[in-house]
Amino acid sequence: MKKTVVIGASPESSRYSNLAGRMLDNAGFEFVPVGIREGKILGKRILNLKEKPAVEDVHTVTIYLSPSNQKEWYCYILDLKPKRIIFNPGTENPELAKLANLRGIETENACNLVLIQTGQF
Repeated sequence: MKKTVVIGASPESSRYSNLAGRMLDNAGFEFVPVGIREGKILGKRILNLKEKPAVEDVHTVTIYLSPSNQKEWYCYILDLKPKRIIFNPGTENPELAKLANLRGIETENACNLVLIQTGQF
């Protein structure tokens, strides 16, 4: 099971982070929404990113925050100890990718939605 933490999750159904959660669930993957805004995705409460919620057994972190908004969360993201980090379009961050790679975390500049739709997730 590839438990996936969606960083930048939004309760707005038109947002890609929300769609990612719904697509992950539909494809049979467990997802944990983490963001700044309160709300739910498919009944799952969005955990408050500012509280740096503990999440165990993380396989993938998929990011929906611009690079300028990621720096504050570098330690949190890396401390989740994911096997990989997916930087969705517009979130690509060479600095965080390098830090992750130094810790043995795979990084990928890709669209989470396309990966799921094409069976490459």
